[in-house]
Amino acid sequence: MRLFGGKKITYDPQVSEPVVRKSICTGEMTVGFVDKASGKFHDVRLVRSRAEIDEFMNETGITSIRTIY
Repeated sequence: MRLFGGKKITYDPQVSEPVVRKSICTGEMTVGFVDKASGKFHDVRLVRSRAEIDEFMNETGITSIRTIY
């Protein structure tokens, strides 16, 4: 799995889902994956802008992303 540089991030859509996790207190955002079986979040990196979220979406090959709190 490559984390930066616009490279493709591979994951199994049957096992995990790419999401943005946002803090309700601070607004800090992290992108990563939620394990569909356990609900556990695995963070990939901190993001500070919509452009960085879009970059993550491009790296994972998705067109929309869910936000969890």
